[in-house]
Amino acid sequence: MLPLFRITAFLEGVSYILLLFIATPIKYLSDDPQYVKMLGMPHGILFIAYIILAIVISKKMEWSNSTLAKVLLASIIPFGTFYVEYHYLKKA
Repeated sequence: MLPLFRITAFLEGVSYILLLFIATPIKYLSDDPQYVKMLGMPHGILFIAYIILAIVISKKMEWSNSTLAKVLLASIIPFGTFYVEYHYLKKA
């Protein structure tokens, strides 16, 4: 389950960065929403998968509630999932 969470965390982080720093500026600067539409659904699915897998993994890795809260909060902060990979999953 941990390898699946690592892959999901990486893909969620990449999709969020692409959506936030590439697709959204293109949408507003060029009046072209196609990239937001193209990246929005995959990012949403990855976000939900990240949250569910984080909760499942937290029980197996015996994370405290505060650690789980940090891992969940990282999903809404740009580059946050990469922080989680480095600080919480690398040890496993």
